[in-house]
Amino acid sequence: MSLISLPNRIGRVAIVGAGPGDPELLTVKALGLIQCADVVLHDALVSEPILSLIHPQAERIAVGKRCGRHSMSQEEINRLLVAKAASGDRSVVRLKGGDPLMFGRGGEEMQALREAGIDYEVVPGVTAATACASYGAIPLTHRTLSRGVTFVTGHGMGGEPIADWHRLALSHHTLVIYMGVARAGSIAAGLMAGGLSAETPVAIVSRASQPQQQVVTGRLAGLEQLAKDPRVQTPAALIVGEVVSLHHSLDWFSADLLGSEVVQQQFG
Repeated sequence: MSLISLPNRIGRVAIVGAGPGDPELLTVKALGLIQCADVVLHDALVSEPILSLIHPQAERIAVGKRCGRHSMSQEEINRLLVAKAASGDRSVVRLKGGDPLMFGRGGEEMQALREAGIDYEVVPGVTAATACASYGAIPLTHRTLSRGVTFVTGHGMGGEPIADWHRLALSHHTLVIYMGVARAGSIAAGLMAGGLSAETPVAIVSRASQPQQQVVTGRLAGLEQLAKDPRVQTPAALIVGEVVSLHHSLDWFSADLLGSEVVQQQFG
């Protein structure tokens, strides 16, 4: 028996988390479903190494959403997903960056499938917060620095700004902000208005776990300028809290990449 054994599911959809980009972070179940799918509807932020795992004969449809770029509406994606799942006995995978149920609109797609009478399953993936923390060497919690962590999106439904950042200005706490780069200035202003020190350490981790990963750090008062750093590319997450101060002493990923480059130069 092979390592990956999948049951025959007719008319079933798998909503699969692709994680932050490194194929090695896929679950075994996610990998099996991707490789066996007849149809894959994937987000724009799913990395190319992961997309290359899709069966070459599978129908591959890009439905992803990127900030500031034209893309399908969520309603259009829901209709397409239902149509593909209802068209026959083909297996359908909805491949989403990170985790499907963490700011990934997976719940809305589940509702659409349920209303259409289509069975589905959900396969979790490594979400951006934990990927950015692990690969950015920033512990989300730490007994002497942070007793809790909050995950929040940087904008409201339809892209409108969020006005209550002051409620999230908590001491001894870590704040991870998804999709917040474009609103870094208003986020910083709101947190400082809520009492968070202008000197609070902040980091922006982009393309976590991928060779192009970048980590830029600074202080809350300079978050808006930090977000304009040309090294910051999407996908990226903002991390706010004293735990960010540990990044430089704990960093392992950048050193690992540097070591790999040195080895390639010496032995390539």
